[in-house]
Amino acid sequence: MTETAATESSGIGAVIRGLIEELIGEDKTVIEIPFGDGFFNISSSTVTMWKIMAVLIILCIIMSWNLKVYNISKRQAITESFVVGLRNLVSGFLGPTASEYTDFLVATLILIGASNLSGVFGATPPTMDLNVTIALALVSITLVEAAGIRKRKFGGWLKSFTKPVFIITPMNILEIGIRPLSLCMRLFGNVLGATIIMELLKKIAPIIAPAVLSVYFDFFDGLLQAYVFIFLTSLYIKEATE
Repeated sequence: MTETAATESSGIGAVIRGLIEELIGEDKTVIEIPFGDGFFNISSSTVTMWKIMAVLIILCIIMSWNLKVYNISKRQAITESFVVGLRNLVSGFLGPTASEYTDFLVATLILIGASNLSGVFGATPPTMDLNVTIALALVSITLVEAAGIRKRKFGGWLKSFTKPVFIITPMNILEIGIRPLSLCMRLFGNVLGATIIMELLKKIAPIIAPAVLSVYFDFFDGLLQAYVFIFLTSLYIKEATE
């Protein structure tokens, strides 16, 4: 090995490669269920997602317990303000033609946001697993196309691929595959990148830097990526229903 290669292997590039391999390269299987001649493997990201959903369901039950019309509690006031705020945010993206999809996208926003923030509590964010982001993107794009078919009927939905001119029909069809790819890779890449940066900072400045910058990478960036995912999905639905 030359001196240059040795320097490179011991430098920042080697550290990043090691982190990437540690974060996404290892076998993350935590549960093996016998299935046929092999096993049905359940990854740690799936288990973490189940835990997040369980926590969210419990919080929903607690925060919505014993709701009143008059003389409401502070808990109910906070819950209503939070829900109304998110509904107003998402419905503003969707517009009046697709307002019925607001609650689904609000629930997805909360799920992705909670998944991204799970790293703060020591868990590996499920959205750092490409399988999870692919599943989220496929669900979103399925909703988009279903909304288009429901609004325009099946024949009108097919005709929409020929607009504004027939010649770009192949591009419009290709866009069905490009959109979920863009959604999943954007979410996966940003969450992975933020995690790698935080791990590097822990190695370089293990006390001060992580505590300060985690406010951005763990909180702001995690919520921002959830916002971007829902924003783009909302735009796609709005376009499909206009």
